Order: sequence, then structure tokens, then C-alpha cells
Amino acid sequence: MSSDTVKPFLIKKDEDGNFRLTVRDIHYNSQGYPIVTSTLQAEFFKTATVARTFAKDHFKAEAGQFATK
Repeated sequence: MSSDTVKPFLIKKDEDGNFRLTVRDIHYNSQGYPIVTSTLQAEFFKTATVARTFAKDHFKAEAGQFATK
């Protein structure tokens, strides 16, 4: 089984300086390995904090569910 945990929300800065939010859906196969489906959201954000707030409001995200890598 993989020792890496996948956070369901990824916040990254794009080449234009905007922050983008990717929502990751995680399922596990019969051997316990994660199968991850990622969906980049259409919105652009000025700061990572605004992206986190958007995820909390629209996807019921909680603290500790965000990744930056």
C-alpha cells in the first residue's frame, strides 16, 4: 500500500500569478492503492486564502485537506 496520502484539494500558482484550485477524488483499489481523478476548477483566485475559502464554501473542505504540491 502506498504511504503517500493524497489531499483532496490542491492549490497551485499558475504562470500568470493566479492561484488555481484542483479538486481530487480519491478511490482505493482492492489492494489499497489510491486511484485519483483530478478536476481543475475554472475559477482564478488572487490569493491561496481566497481559493481555500472557495473550497470551503463550495466543496465543504476542512482544514488539513489542502496541498500545495
